[in-house]
Amino acid sequence: MTTQELSLKEKQFDARTLAALGITLLFWASAFAGIRAALDAYGPGHLALFRFLVASATLAIYALVTRMPLPDREDLPRIAALGFVGITVYHVALNYGEETVTAGAASMLIAAAPAVTALLATRFLGERLEVWGWAGIGVSFAGVALIALGEGSGVAFDPGALLVLLSACATSVYFVFQKPLLKKYGAFRFTAYGIWAGTLFMLALLPGLPQAIAEAPPGATLAVVYLGVFPAALAYMTWTYVLSRAPASIATSFLYLSPVLATFIAWVWLGETPALLSIVGGAAALAGVIVVNRWGR
Repeated sequence: MTTQELSLKEKQFDARTLAALGITLLFWASAFAGIRAALDAYGPGHLALFRFLVASATLAIYALVTRMPLPDREDLPRIAALGFVGITVYHVALNYGEETVTAGAASMLIAAAPAVTALLATRFLGERLEVWGWAGIGVSFAGVALIALGEGSGVAFDPGALLVLLSACATSVYFVFQKPLLKKYGAFRFTAYGIWAGTLFMLALLPGLPQAIAEAPPGATLAVVYLGVFPAALAYMTWTYVLSRAPASIATSFLYLSPVLATFIAWVWLGETPALLSIVGGAAALAGVIVVNRWGR
């Protein structure tokens, strides 16, 4: 094992990294309720743009306070490409997909992201999972599928499911190919650069947004502001921090817990009692994450 590998192993999942991971999962899980509330008043495109205008403004304040420097010119094309794929494509496609795809189907499709990330990380980053690691990913994916089936309405796929699957692939590409830039700029700077780049591409969706904001009820607008500040700006910063300190294939295995948390939040917040099948699925998803991190490295 090289000195670099030993250094990375020592940094994995210390107290700060675990805290950042917990914040990320909590806010990303809560985003499902926020998106549902906002889609009642905003179209998918306007929701994505408004959300990331808020996120970009939040990060601009952070940049001014910390006197954050701009990225090097030679890195701008790569940052722009990652921002487009990981922010613009992911969130616009997901919002449009969730207009017609059931929550269960969307959760199961998005759950493909950790597996896709692991495949890309082994190919392009030289990371490796043992047989138990792949087995754990399979168990977690099966658990998420049970959560989807346990919703009661079943899993109904339509053409919008392709958009959700596109989102899963886009976020996997973003997670893997940002790693070299993380080493150069650090988690917080790269998060700001990536979100600003993705928001810039979303400006094509600007026509009609001011009118939509004027006509939307306060609750929907507050939901968008929440999505921009917490699940977007803050959670992306904490997640990028996690990726800067742990292998992408291992870190993304924890994303299987997001549907579990989302189900629990819906139970507490919206009074949606999870079915027994969903509880079993949540336990399987958790077990899979434990297998990946205990025996799969």
